[in-house]
Amino acid sequence: MNMPSLTKDDVERLRAEFDRQLGVGLHHGAQLAVYVDGELVVDFAGGIDGPDGEETTSGTRHLIFSCTKPFAGVGLHQLIEDGHAAYDDPVVEHWPEFADSGTLKAEITIEQVLSHTAGVPYGDFDQAVEEWGDWDAVVTAMEDIDPVFEPGEQPAYHTFNYGWIVGELIHRISGQYVDAYVKENVLEPLGLNHTSIGLDEDEPDDVAALAGFEVFDRCRDPGEGLGIPASDSAAVFNREDIHRAVIPAANGIGTASDLARFYACMANGGELDGTRVLEEATVELATETHAETDSDGTLSRPACYGLGFWTGGLANDMFGSVSAEEMFGHAGLGSVFVWGNAETNVGFAYVTNGIREESYEHAARVSGMSDAVRLLLGE
Repeated sequence: MNMPSLTKDDVERLRAEFDRQLGVGLHHGAQLAVYVDGELVVDFAGGIDGPDGEETTSGTRHLIFSCTKPFAGVGLHQLIEDGHAAYDDPVVEHWPEFADSGTLKAEITIEQVLSHTAGVPYGDFDQAVEEWGDWDAVVTAMEDIDPVFEPGEQPAYHTFNYGWIVGELIHRISGQYVDAYVKENVLEPLGLNHTSIGLDEDEPDDVAALAGFEVFDRCRDPGEGLGIPASDSAAVFNREDIHRAVIPAANGIGTASDLARFYACMANGGELDGTRVLEEATVELATETHAETDSDGTLSRPACYGLGFWTGGLANDMFGSVSAEEMFGHAGLGSVFVWGNAETNVGFAYVTNGIREESYEHAARVSGMSDAVRLLLGE
């Protein structure tokens, strides 16, 4: 089998597509990175790092929103690999205060949390912005929350709660808080030196400023997505206290090249440049579809979930106009998309600082960039 590759001409054509999106004003700044067979072959940056900002470079750090989730997920997979937990363990086995004995909530398993089928996808704490930086408040909120759906029944995207629950499970099992554990066991071993969950106290807040764009006029509202105005999300996630909080589902900070490297590792069976972060069998399990639905209980659209990852195969999704089921990755709110493909050994990351309406504008923009890479690679 011939491995895919990108010629110099291919890279120039891809650069033209990248520049086109900036040129027509879809966002202020962006990065695109692609790994093929373990090598970084595309590392583009352009535009500015905010509405009135400086030049965006390959090292400019951005909010990656929900693309943070797989980092936390891989940390939990590592602990399961090491025998400290199992996928079918009830969460209460490791976190007794999570639910009262004999309740429906006490039945929630680790696998259900990782696959967005735990039944606690949202709650009042989603709006408690002032408390997101207080981990004790996070833990209390997750202990107090009641299921919206019966565990294991309805796939429903756990926008914030995925990270809160996975993060506290990592804390309970390993003794380390999730940001420190992921840094030590996932990010640093892979050389992802520009990426973290939140900012450390001694780091400058040099994160690219977000812009929330208004929805374009359309013939109808599809009624999909989280329904949060882009300008509201930008205002919250431009706050320094949010940058410095630990929000394992939403406030990862990083670069496209770091993200693409992470997916290059996953596409290569959990190992890159002699560093293994997961066993191949674990990667295969995590990146196959465990839950799918025609109407997600949170997002009101079709969805496919692995264990900590989204999976491909849906019509006109962000993996491409016609995506392959073996693709896996994640979206970040209206700005970011990342994927890997083990069949072609490719890692892809597209990062911007412009939040677009997510059901079509964001999806079409990202899908087009994914298609361009896949077409040039000859998939």
